[in-house]
Amino acid sequence: MCRHCLSGWPATIERCPTKLLPTFIIEHADLLEGGGISHLIPQQQDLWFVPLGGTGEIGMNFNVYGHANQWLIVDCGVSFDEPLVAPYKTSPHTGVTKHRVVAPDPTFMTERRDDIAAMVITHAHEDHIGAVAALWPRLRCRIITTPFTAAVLQRKLAQAGLVGKVPVDIVQPGAQKTVGPYTLQWLTMTHSIPEPQALLIHTAVGSVLHTADWKIDGQPVSGSPFNANPFRALGESDLLAVVGDSTNATKAGFSISERICAEGLFSTIKACKGRVVVGCFGSNIARLISLGRIANKTGRYLACVGRSLENMVGVAKETGYWPDDVTVITPSHVGYLPPEEVLVVATGSQGERRAALNRLATDALPYFELEAGDTVIFSSIVIPGNEKPVERLVEKLVAKQVSVIQSEHSDLPIHASGHPCVEELKLMYQWTRPQIVIPVHGEPVHLAAHAEVAKSVGVRKTYVGLNGDMYLLAPQPGIRRDRVSTGRIPLDQ
Repeated sequence: MCRHCLSGWPATIERCPTKLLPTFIIEHADLLEGGGISHLIPQQQDLWFVPLGGTGEIGMNFNVYGHANQWLIVDCGVSFDEPLVAPYKTSPHTGVTKHRVVAPDPTFMTERRDDIAAMVITHAHEDHIGAVAALWPRLRCRIITTPFTAAVLQRKLAQAGLVGKVPVDIVQPGAQKTVGPYTLQWLTMTHSIPEPQALLIHTAVGSVLHTADWKIDGQPVSGSPFNANPFRALGESDLLAVVGDSTNATKAGFSISERICAEGLFSTIKACKGRVVVGCFGSNIARLISLGRIANKTGRYLACVGRSLENMVGVAKETGYWPDDVTVITPSHVGYLPPEEVLVVATGSQGERRAALNRLATDALPYFELEAGDTVIFSSIVIPGNEKPVERLVEKLVAKQVSVIQSEHSDLPIHASGHPCVEELKLMYQWTRPQIVIPVHGEPVHLAAHAEVAKSVGVRKTYVGLNGDMYLLAPQPGIRRDRVSTGRIPLDQ
């Protein structure tokens, strides 16, 4: 019985029908009709959004749009060291054993793979691209992405034995392409990796801006400064919805520029006497370029230790994003150099057990060993959930009498986030003026904060949900809770 009006409606219904009947009908049509939404087949008048990963969590992004009997997948990423059972929803998998790499369960789309128009990859970060090679054999759809991301993807496909088997269409940043009932337009953003793209999805019933990862950076180290003009133009186009990045929605102000971060790193490294090792995310090409130029200015040689770093540098050179003034030496040469001439970039800033930083901390790296007087700089933040592994790593380094500088405790800016803070989100919604905002790419606290930011600048409708919820964008907006089965699957056995 409804606790609000004592009617016969089920007690589990969140909204009382006497107060919000239209919303109730949208969210609980299955109770009124005895079934689902046409067996989850989107009709000509429908536009749906269904996140299978990345909503209610940070990482493992897998987003699906449904319209006119066809589905569009946006991104296909992984997460690291996560339990198979998500904490926010029942999973079809049992057990809570942690696996090093996990991907979203694609069952909802594998059951509909004949109706997949395409998969679009917005950029080459692991939480957006990392599951493609593992999941493509189940989906068997064509993939569309830009040149740099395609080059990263081809290396992953080669490792999986899928060279020549996966249809990959390459589009230039800013291109437009029609795929089934969707007309797609790529909009270049600023982020920490080359060619970050937002995706403008046009349909017969409305247009959606899927931002993916972005920030406003007027002084990027790699790529062009952020251009607001395309987003201002959207404000004149009656934009239906924005599906957007929530990572920093709890942080006031603006994110700092990558160039400001480079200045902070230069000042920090210049003051160091022995070897300097910088831990950062392996795909942060902008940070790598900054560190290469800092090595030049401080009389040091740059080496990259870790497979992901080496791969990214190789792709950046292959696609023309690596500058001629930055030289990288092989790690095996580091041991022959005087300590004050060494600048190493290493993977493992999140305390990953098998990454380069942890191996350095335990003298398990063959190239060189850290000694008293050396410095390790964490040019990164600690991702929620990784506090303990990072703490253990720092303890090992300190025990070796190595100086440790973490971005959270540094007086200088030695890390720059690639995601928008509150004032950047406000500007985006003031420019684009969407009818609806759907926060994604964040934990529940980030999603809720993002919705409040959107409301504060006049967005009338915001829908906060989780993986497996179905967001109805047209013909009548609403949200169906827990409509689609989701879960996590291990990618390493």
